[in-house]
Order: sequence, then structure tokens, then C-alpha cells
Amino acid sequence: MQTLLKRWTHALLEWLGLTSATGDALDRWAAFVLVVLAAVVFDLLLQLGIVHGVRKLVERTRAKWDDTLFSVPVLRRMCHILSAILLAVVLPVVFEEKSTGRVIVLRFMEAYIVFSVFRFVNALLYAAFHIAAARPAWQNKPIKGLRQTAQGIALLICTILIVSILLDKSPAILLTGLGASAAVLMLIFRDSILGFVSGIQLAANDMLKVGDWISIPKYGADGNVEEVSLTTVKIRNWDNTLVMLPPYLLTTDSFTNWHAMQLSGGRRVMRSVAIDMTSVRFCTPEMLDHYRTIDLIRDYVDQTERRVEEYNAAHGIGSGERRINGLHQTNLGVFRAYLVRYLRNEVPVNKDMTLMVRQLQPTETGLPMQLYFFTDTVVWVDYEGIQSDVFDHVLAVIPEFGLRVFQNPSGEDVASLRNAFSPNAQTPPQTPPQTPPPASSQAAPQNAPPLHASRPAAPQRPQAEQPAPEEAKAPASASPE
Repeated sequence: MQTLLKRWTHALLEWLGLTSATGDALDRWAAFVLVVLAAVVFDLLLQLGIVHGVRKLVERTRAKWDDTLFSVPVLRRMCHILSAILLAVVLPVVFEEKSTGRVIVLRFMEAYIVFSVFRFVNALLYAAFHIAAARPAWQNKPIKGLRQTAQGIALLICTILIVSILLDKSPAILLTGLGASAAVLMLIFRDSILGFVSGIQLAANDMLKVGDWISIPKYGADGNVEEVSLTTVKIRNWDNTLVMLPPYLLTTDSFTNWHAMQLSGGRRVMRSVAIDMTSVRFCTPEMLDHYRTIDLIRDYVDQTERRVEEYNAAHGIGSGERRINGLHQTNLGVFRAYLVRYLRNEVPVNKDMTLMVRQLQPTETGLPMQLYFFTDTVVWVDYEGIQSDVFDHVLAVIPEFGLRVFQNPSGEDVASLRNAFSPNAQTPPQTPPQTPPPASSQAAPQNAPPLHASRPAAPQRPQAEQPAPEEAKAPASASPE
């Protein structure tokens, strides 16, 4: 083989007119170039034959997974492996046995073969995980993180082999040296190692998937998961901002995953309205007659009133003792029954889930009446619309039951109280800046009380001391002459 290559190269040099005393060196480098060019041509022919041929066969099959597994990048990188093997076999023949050039070229060609195999394995892993991601069982799994982990392991193995080939050392020696520097490597690849372990935990426990809605208030994250990689979890908030978190934070800190709620078919409403406790009272016959005009609670009022009368009659309690003794309906109890029937009949709720109206612990801000139910939709806009419509109705219907909503006093309330205690009170007008009084003794006093100030009534003079009519018409602010 070596003699044949030398003849070809010597003939090529003679044809080019480059034969000289240094013919051996020129022959060697010309043969080197010829081998490289031949390998390039061989690679192109392989791609034309294998890539196009295999792709035509794959496209005829009904299965879809083989289109990805035998994709163009995978087939091309397989052809590169064959070309690298051809170079590794032929190139050393160009150089003399045991020469320095032969050793160097052989090492580089072995390293190139390892690198070509790594690129092929990398493309194969990408295709395999892409096929897995298309399957329903792996849908929305953190495939990218697992793929990056596998590619990272392949890259580590490739690096160790290439370094051992170039240094002509055993890979075991390099692994021993890496064990001694493990602390440094763990510090450098801390996020990658933690991300790898966390990615396995997230996938194994089904804690997080691409497309889930999660909330992490501590880190300002509240939105959909767009990507789970080896080192980053990308979350798009509802305001379209992006939050990047390392995966290990999701295993060490708590977060809320709303995906189960979205699958359940109902979203919870748990909101309360504060009732003024001073408006709670026993129902009078007039109040019960008014409640009977409400269709939703007509049957409830009649049934409850019959039960109350039967209980009171059994215990010898007369109908006139309605305030203290025996059982009596209250406007708050009737209102609570109305809310339960309103939610069941008038609101699009999920009837398979919990629905109740309950009282919470009374506080200084009133008695909280809580509505606890689930809507029949998980769409955010529809959910907020249902919730708003319900409490619009609740706030509007409360006065029909003789109840009041508790609310802290506002400026309007303070003004109403002032007007109640001082019906004739007026807001004092804006006074202009004061100027020194004029020298004339006829000027009005500057310190006259405002119009709204109360002044004591003047004592009645005897009839003889009443002023003349002309004097009575004089201005009160005029000084005596």
C-alpha cells in the first residue's frame, strides 16, 4: 500500500514538474493531500448513496418514528465515521514506520474517530428523545433535561478518551486524576450536577411538566412552564415576563402546581363578605311573609317554620314567646339558605365538588359569611367572571334580608354624621387674606365670628329701653357716636 501510494505521488509530482532532491518529502506530503482528498470524495459518495437511499426507504414506511431516527443529520454523521476510519487506516501508510509524523497522525486520527462517534451518538440521542417526547406517556415530561444529561455523559466520555489518546495514557489513569480533583469539578459543575439530580426527581415524582401552571411567590414566578433543561426551568409569567430558576430550587423550596386543578374540571371560589352583626335578628311574621315572595327559599321558609312550630308546641312554648324561648328563624339563617340555593340553581358550579356557605369566626370587622364552591370551568377569564357575578348579586341582595354589610366609615359617612348633629351647619367660605383695619371708626370688626358659629342670645331689654325704630335699623357693626 505504501509503495503504491509512493508511485502515485511520484507520478503526480513528475506531471506537475516538482521532482527534485527533496522528492521524498514532497512525495510524502503529496500523498497526504491525495489521501485526504480521497477521503472527502469517499464521504461525499457515501452521503449521496446512503443518505438519499435510506431516506427514500424510510419515507415509504407507515411508521413515523423511523423518519426521526434515520434523519439526515444522523445518516451524515454515520458517513463521517466511515470516512474517519478510512483516513485512520490509509494516512499512517504515507509515513515511514515508527516515524514521528506517523505517530502524531495516528493519534490525531484516532481522536478524530472518537469525536466522529460522539457526534453520531449525540445526533442519535437527540432523535431518540424526540421520538420519546412524541409519545403520550412522555408528553410534557422534562425530556430536554434528560437529553442534556445523556449528552453531557457522552461528552465527558469523549473528552476523557481524546485526552488519553493524545497523551498516550490509559483512561484509568485520567479517571484516577479526576477523582483527586473531584472537589474542584463538583464546584465547577455544581449547577449541572444538582440540575441532573433534580431533573430525575421532578420526572420520577411527576412534580413538574412543560405546560404546567406553577406559582413560586418567593421568586416572583407565577405562570406556565415553557422549558425544563439541565440547568434552568423557564417560566413565563402572566405578564409575559420570564423567570429562570435552577431545577434544584423546585425540589428544595415549596411551589404550587395548578395542573391538578386544571385536570379536575373545577376551580375553587373561597371568598367571604362581612355582615354587620348588629343587623342580625329574629324573623317577624312580616319578614317571613316577605321571604316567601322569593322563589328560591319559599319552600325552605315554610318547612323550617313548621319545624319551629312543632318544636315549640312540643315544649309548651307559646307563639308569643318568639324572642327568647324555643326555636326561631333568623334573617341570617334564611340568608345563608338562600345563598346555598342560589349557588346550586343559578350559578354554573361543579355539582360533583364541595359547595357550602358557612360563617367564620366573628371579628372586629363583622361576621364573615364565606361562600365555598367550585366553578364548572377552569378558564381564568370565565372563572373571574363567575366569581364577580356571584358577589355582585350577594352584595345587592343583602338588604332584602334586613342585613347590612360591614364597612369602615368613609368620608361620606363622617359628613352624614356631622349633618345629623348640626342640620344647619354650613361649610365656612374661603376668606381672603386679612388686611389691616381702616382708620375710620365706622369699619367692621375684623374678628367677627363666622356665620356658622353659635353666639349666646341677647338679653331682652325692658320696653322703655327699646331703641327707636331708626336706631334699630342701624348696622350692628357701627360704633356709637
